[in-house]
Amino acid sequence: MGNARKEKIQFNTPSNIYVVKNGCPVTYPPHWHNAAEFTIILKDGCRYRVSDTFYELKKGDVLLIWPHQIHETVSIPDNAALFVQFSSAIIENSLDLVSISRFLYDCHYISASKEPELAKYITQEILEIKKIHELSDPLSETQCKLCIYDILLKIGNHVLAEAKKETSDDLVSRKRSWKYIHAACNYIMENSSDNITQSEVAKEIGLSTYYFSKLFKQHMNMSFPAYLANIRVRSAASLLLDESISITECAFQAGFQSTTAFNKTFHDITGYSPREYRKLYKQ
Repeated sequence: MGNARKEKIQFNTPSNIYVVKNGCPVTYPPHWHNAAEFTIILKDGCRYRVSDTFYELKKGDVLLIWPHQIHETVSIPDNAALFVQFSSAIIENSLDLVSISRFLYDCHYISASKEPELAKYITQEILEIKKIHELSDPLSETQCKLCIYDILLKIGNHVLAEAKKETSDDLVSRKRSWKYIHAACNYIMENSSDNITQSEVAKEIGLSTYYFSKLFKQHMNMSFPAYLANIRVRSAASLLLDESISITECAFQAGFQSTTAFNKTFHDITGYSPREYRKLYKQ
C-alpha cells in the first residue's frame, strides 16, 4: 500500500454527495480521500483491499470505506458495482456518530448472506440516492442526505449491537453505561485539542477515574489514551491537507504535546509519517 495516492473528489457546490453515473472503474490503485465511500455489489467477483485487508465480494454485499482510509479496487467485472461518496462533514457534524466512530470506522464489510436485511437496506437506499440525484430536484441534496443519515443510523445500530454482545451486563445496565460513554466521547471530541486527562473526563461525566477507565475500555475496546490518540490523529490528518500549516503546527493544533509523540502516534495509527501522508495528498 506504500504507493497509495490521493484521489481528489470534487463535490458539486453546494452538494456534499457524489454518485457514480457510468459504473465503477474495473481497477483503481491504492488511494484515499477525505470522504466516505459506500459501494453496493451488483455482480460476483469484486475484489477490493482496505488498508491491509483483502475482500472478495459477491452480489448483494456492501463495502464501507470511511474518511482517510486507504483502499484499492483490485479488480471488478464491468458494471459490477455502484458507489456513493459523501463529505466527512456529514459524519463530523453529528457528535453521536463521532462518539461511536471507533466502531463505525472498523466496519468495512456487510455480507448479504450473514446480514441480509442490513445489506438489502443499504443497497435500496443507495439506489434511491442515485435516483434522486439524477432527477435534480431543487431539494435533492437534502433528500440524499436524509438517505445517508438513514444508512448511518442503521450501520450505527448494527455496530453498537455487535459491541454490546461482548458484555454480560443486563439491558438496563448497558443503556446506563452507554450514556456515560456517549457523554465522555462527546466531551473528548470537543476538547481533544486541549491537554485533557482521563481524570478530567471522568469528573465531567460524574464517575470515578478508576470506574470510568474500566467502563470505557469495556465498551470501546480500547483505553482512553488510545481513543484520544485516534481522535487527535484524525484531526491532524485533516489539518495536513492544508499545506500552509506546518507539520509541527498540525501536531500542536490537534492536541499533541510534542512532535516526537505526534510522529510516532501518527505512524502507529496510519502506517505513514505525517510528511509521507501529506505527500500522498499532494500526489
